Amino acid sequence: MREIVPGVLHWQARHPNLGMDVSSYLLTDSGTALDPLLPEGEGPEWLGHDVARAVLTVRHHLRSAPDLGVPVLAHRSGLHEFEGAGVEVQGYDAGAELAPGVRVLAFGRICPDDAALHVAAGPGALAFGDGIVNYGGLGHPPDQYLGDDPAAVKAGIVEGLVPLLEEDFDALLFAHGEPVASGGKAVLREFVESRA
Repeated sequence: MREIVPGVLHWQARHPNLGMDVSSYLLTDSGTALDPLLPEGEGPEWLGHDVARAVLTVRHHLRSAPDLGVPVLAHRSGLHEFEGAGVEVQGYDAGAELAPGVRVLAFGRICPDDAALHVAAGPGALAFGDGIVNYGGLGHPPDQYLGDDPAAVKAGIVEGLVPLLEEDFDALLFAHGEPVASGGKAVLREFVESRA
């Protein structure tokens, strides 16, 4: 685990279903875990910090959130995922402040519940669920996860990123891939412009 900007800790763990490393974050000032996946064999104490809530950027990222023993929050449009699962998940909507300094932005381009979050930590950060990934550079998820018309979904994702560039941020946090600790606004703008 490492601090990528003041107040934002990042770690990676092997996802048991995907067979690859995915990213999780802990916002230490508010005790907010984003898409938490604990390393295999580890319990909540591994985090070394108090956790007050777990926020899912998309409904598919339940991961280790129930193990933390705190409220779990996901976009309201994705709550159907948890029906009958024995997990209580609270819904949120665009515009909501989920914790001090954690605000939900309108995004939902790969699916309605795929959120983007603005995190007011350090120079500011945007956190993404499944809409964009960062494995050696920003990109889209594989076409097999983008439905019947991947080109249209990709165009919609790029269109949805444009208003996010108006937010105040310098870092990018990805559930899939490495975070960008600084210069993130320029990186995101370049990605948008290269696909516009």
